[in-house]
Amino acid sequence: MLVLAPGGIALADSGTAYVSNERGNSVTVIDLATDTVTATWDVGQRPRGIAVSRDGTKLFVAVGTDNAVEVRDRTTGKLMTALPSGQDPEQFWPSRDGRLLYVANEDDAATTAIDLAKGQVAWQVPVGREPEGVTESPDGKWLVVTSEDQHLITWVDLATHKAIDQTPTAQRPRHVEFTPDGHELWVAAETGQVVQVIDPATHKVVRTLAFTPPGTPAYKVMPCGIRFTDGGRLAVIALGRANHIALVDVATHGVIGYVRVGGRPWHLAISPDGKSAIVANGMTDDVSVVDLASRSVRATVPAGQSPWGVAIAP
Repeated sequence: MLVLAPGGIALADSGTAYVSNERGNSVTVIDLATDTVTATWDVGQRPRGIAVSRDGTKLFVAVGTDNAVEVRDRTTGKLMTALPSGQDPEQFWPSRDGRLLYVANEDDAATTAIDLAKGQVAWQVPVGREPEGVTESPDGKWLVVTSEDQHLITWVDLATHKAIDQTPTAQRPRHVEFTPDGHELWVAAETGQVVQVIDPATHKVVRTLAFTPPGTPAYKVMPCGIRFTDGGRLAVIALGRANHIALVDVATHGVIGYVRVGGRPWHLAISPDGKSAIVANGMTDDVSVVDLASRSVRATVPAGQSPWGVAIAP
């Protein structure tokens, strides 16, 4: 059933959203043109990280309990292969050149680079304990990995495959994302209750962002997923148990609005046209489709048990 926002439906997006359901061991497929579920695929145990391959043909799904990353046909959901990811993969990042998949291994305190053509480990590098968030800088120089347990991020030189620096952060950094121009790195610290902005040139924290969504106790603000849109001018941040997303002006680092969504928004993605945020709500087993211009929920779409991550394909 599709639940509509007051005032009717805004113009729909094109594209397809894929939602990993952590406790449901499934992926929900949503047509963004109609905001309806078109398929549900059974996958491995405890799916969390999810992404579309750079060539758009495959879907990667981290199945943590199975210690693997599944590779599935993006249109049919058929399992093509399972990649050797290391212990308990949670989040990953397809390299910008499409050759590698960088996987954060929570139980190994390591990051694994998988050669996608060969289906085998290319290299592995130790990082902080309980790594989760992982991303590659737009210039391809850095791989950055968060350490939840040690409250820091590790900078891995992609030319040498060595960890060369670490930056302390607020407590339990869960997600990390470069601005599209590469001038800033944003880190969501879940129990630190803030997002920190880091200068990639100095590896230093230059700004800390706090959030006060209306009618929400401060202790429930737990930032997690971050995505940029509008040419990198707008950041959209899931605030976890606060049941809101925050909209932040990237130039000023000021919060310009909040949108109430479902229960415990964990991760999100931006529609191909940049007009909507598709938000996975882990406690209400649904997805909020947020119209960013009107700052309202356009539709609420049912998903599986405990939606965790969202990937988008045109």
